[in-house]
Amino acid sequence: MASRNQNRPPRSPNAKKEGLGGIPFDKRRKVETQGTGRRQAFSAVNKQDVTMNSDVGSIEECGKVEFTKDEVLALLSERAKAGKFDTKAKIEQMTDIIKRLKVCVKWFQQADETHIQEKENLKVSLESAEQKYNHKELDARTKEEELQATISQLKENVVSLHEKLAKEESCKQDAIECHRREKESRVAAEKVQASLGEELDKVKEEKMAAKQKVTSLEDMYKRLQEYNTSLQQYNSKLQTDLETVRAALTRAEKEKSSILENLSTLRGHSKSLQDQLASSRVLQDDAIKQKDSLLLEVTNLRNELQQVRDDRDRQVVQSQKLAEEIGKYQENVGKSSQELDILIAKSGSLEETCLLQKERINMLEQQLAIASERQKMADASVSLTRTEFEEQKHLLCEQQDRLADMEHQLCEAELLRKKLHNTILELKGNIRVFCRVRPLLPDDGGRHEATVIAYPTSTEARGRGVDLVQSGNKHPFTFDKVFNHEASQEEVFFEISQLVQSALDGYKVCIFAYGQTGSGKTYTMMGRPETPEQKGLIPRSLEQIFQASQSLGAQGWKYKMQVSMLEIYNETIRDLLSTNRTTSMELVRADSGTSGKQYTITHDVNGHTHVSDLTIFDVCSIGKISSLLQQAAQSRSVGKTQMNEQSSRSHFVFTMRISGVNESTEQQVQGVLNLIDLAGSERLSKSGATGDRLKETQAINKSLSALSDVIFALAKKEDHVPFRNSKLTYLLQPCLGGDSKTLMFVNISPDPSSAGESLCSLRFAARVNACEIGIPRRQTSTKLLDSRLSYG
Repeated sequence: MASRNQNRPPRSPNAKKEGLGGIPFDKRRKVETQGTGRRQAFSAVNKQDVTMNSDVGSIEECGKVEFTKDEVLALLSERAKAGKFDTKAKIEQMTDIIKRLKVCVKWFQQADETHIQEKENLKVSLESAEQKYNHKELDARTKEEELQATISQLKENVVSLHEKLAKEESCKQDAIECHRREKESRVAAEKVQASLGEELDKVKEEKMAAKQKVTSLEDMYKRLQEYNTSLQQYNSKLQTDLETVRAALTRAEKEKSSILENLSTLRGHSKSLQDQLASSRVLQDDAIKQKDSLLLEVTNLRNELQQVRDDRDRQVVQSQKLAEEIGKYQENVGKSSQELDILIAKSGSLEETCLLQKERINMLEQQLAIASERQKMADASVSLTRTEFEEQKHLLCEQQDRLADMEHQLCEAELLRKKLHNTILELKGNIRVFCRVRPLLPDDGGRHEATVIAYPTSTEARGRGVDLVQSGNKHPFTFDKVFNHEASQEEVFFEISQLVQSALDGYKVCIFAYGQTGSGKTYTMMGRPETPEQKGLIPRSLEQIFQASQSLGAQGWKYKMQVSMLEIYNETIRDLLSTNRTTSMELVRADSGTSGKQYTITHDVNGHTHVSDLTIFDVCSIGKISSLLQQAAQSRSVGKTQMNEQSSRSHFVFTMRISGVNESTEQQVQGVLNLIDLAGSERLSKSGATGDRLKETQAINKSLSALSDVIFALAKKEDHVPFRNSKLTYLLQPCLGGDSKTLMFVNISPDPSSAGESLCSLRFAARVNACEIGIPRRQTSTKLLDSRLSYG
């Protein structure tokens, strides 16, 4: 017979607890004893694992059990309630509790696996969505470019069609104006011809009167009468010819009026029609001029006839002169008839031209109709394309908004990553390491050789990795930040600005630059202060500290700042702000071994470093510090080598001690900012140093070698760290082995001839990045701070 526990369905711990609580303990034990009567107390103890496994299996088969927080807490706090000597009841109660605990653990495991699976599914769906988004974005861009090209082509077609239409309209207006002018000129010519006919009639009447007068003198003027008769006949013939010409002109006028009506119905014509009309205008002008000349001749004839009328009383005396004038008149009339024939021929050619123009106008009308239909089709296509473009534009805007949101989330995630990374480094106590690669210079020997510096493009190493290639071998390195040759001074300072701000918050901060000679250490730390864009880390850090201190003044903070500057030259400390000595005297004393002013380094129990007899200045403005930096730069030891025109021959150390007091809260902070420009490592074979330069090189390499020994000892966590092997390492002891926030800049050159030195610098920087120096501590107190400056 199966046990009761195996037959009942699973239920929550609370329910089970309530069920057990509702049945008295004695009855519950009896029920359980009846179901498992053949089991003994000790066999239940020995075989409880087998029973629990079978119970858990049965529970899983019956269904899924869910637990709440209260149920889990109640299950954990539940204890056996049997009597002190009732071992069997205790065992059964504990077995039941253990069963439920295992069910709860199993449920937690299943829930955890479900959450992991859901996380993986969400990650896969997110990646697929990003891929789909990228494909859609690419398709949208391609389609947008195609639509833009189509729209631009359609716009060009529409513009060209508008231009053609405007030209045709202007040509049409010009043709209409020309025909109007031609009509007016023809009406004027008709009037002139009518007046000419009237004048000819008058001339005929006058001639008839003259004939009658001549016949009255027929005895004396027989020859004159015969001549007058022939003249009358000729005039009649001329009148007949004039009437014929008038009828022809009337027909031409009618035909031209019909042509004008046909032309008024035309909707366009081309540039050739305008040229032909211009030529016809010229011909018309010539005809008008010829008519004017004929009118002038008729006017002359009228004058001559007037003279005949005036001198008719003296006709007998002047008959010979009259005969000569009549001869001239006959010649003029002959010329007029020739000119009329020419005019008739020109009118015929003008009619032919008008017919050709009419055919041309019809052809242009057809072309205009075709162009109008094409324009309508283009307008419909443009409308459809514009609708599709608006839809694509709307879709593109939505995609851009999503992309902007994702970029914003990415930026926030990157800021959070940096914050968490800095927090992890502070908790680990690691020295942060930034790498900066200077650009190739015109004097570099390997300018035309293959580059030896590369930057990884993977997501994990982007902005943090650098690869150096030497002799075909690739050496990858990863640091907290890597700046390529295009990085500006402002970008470099932005990454360390929060570290500089920590000095105002009461931390000890140390930033130093390491690298070979000519790799850009001094440019990184000092830059060119006279040029705002090329200021180094030291001037920018001081400007930020003063600006931040002024803004914190509104919160009740008052700061006192003191600075000192020194250099370590040939293992000798030199005060760069001292005013009672010259650089040359110091060099002579250092080289000769004579004892000038001796500076000793001491460390107190608070981790602060003091240099005896060091010149200290109170500063309250950025201008004061700028003048002190300029004075220190003029006093610093520099020299010329084959690797650098102005090589730093000493280690430069700038220290600012910051003491802050909040008057409202009486809180006090004491921070220290150390900015160090180390001398460059170099090989004697490449630098070509001799004499004093040789001694300087040996001293520099010795101190840097001591720094390397200290880093190796810290990396291996050795008990003894050789800080006292060099004044440089002894001075940096609180920064390398204390509670300071330390950052190292490793500067490297991209020159292929310097690949060996760059590889050594990168390997040293990697070891420095792995060192743990201790967790930074904030220097705060509620007591009055000591007013003297300590170096740390």
